[in-house]
Amino acid sequence: MSYREIKAECHEANLLLPKYKLAELTFGNVSVRDPAQGVFAIKPSGVDYSRLAIDDMVIVDLDGKVVEGSLRPSSDTPTHRRLFQAFPGIRSIVHSHSRNATAFAQAGIGIPCFGTTHADYFFGEIPVTRRMTEEEINSGYEFETANVIIERFRDLDADQVPAVLVHCHGVFAWGSSGKKAVENALALEIVAQMALKTIQINSCARPIDRYLLEKHFLRKHGKTAYYGQSEVELDLKVVCDNKDR
Repeated sequence: MSYREIKAECHEANLLLPKYKLAELTFGNVSVRDPAQGVFAIKPSGVDYSRLAIDDMVIVDLDGKVVEGSLRPSSDTPTHRRLFQAFPGIRSIVHSHSRNATAFAQAGIGIPCFGTTHADYFFGEIPVTRRMTEEEINSGYEFETANVIIERFRDLDADQVPAVLVHCHGVFAWGSSGKKAVENALALEIVAQMALKTIQINSCARPIDRYLLEKHFLRKHGKTAYYGQSEVELDLKVVCDNKDR
């Protein structure tokens, strides 16, 4: 994969943030990693989405060195870099301040899994990190932000719960591609809004039963998943459709 390809993927994913109302002003960013080359593309700092071009994406290696690009990378770059180091299975990371999910983050409360919509994407509650200490904030804030996320996932599977709330801050979500990471961030915002309304309607509402959670998550993500179509099946359908024209 060339730098151009991950820059294009990163650019496309970043433009999805305002499209899906996950980012306002210049809040938020997306990064896309190339595992083979040990680098990732990320949005430049403070550039309005309406002015963002593919060549504006900045290429950074996992040591934090800018490899390609004339603009400064996002101020959240150290967070992305540290998460890529800790979770080698993910290719893309989204950071946003989407309103409903961020409200839970500011409250310091995880998002309970109240129903099957949530369970289709996340295997249980969306966790919230602990408060960062003054020392952590003053000694490499963005890098330490990632470390409190990693600490929170000590006993969690980042593939099964591809999102986290950073206490008093906002949202990080991730996935196997730029589009998938944004999809998970969008799903997170949707279930956050649903959870908020659920609590407003019934403050005593209890989370989904474990067996229903397992059924919905595993039918979509488990080894015996049967929801949807495989990529091979969809590619074959496209080929057949084109032949029939």
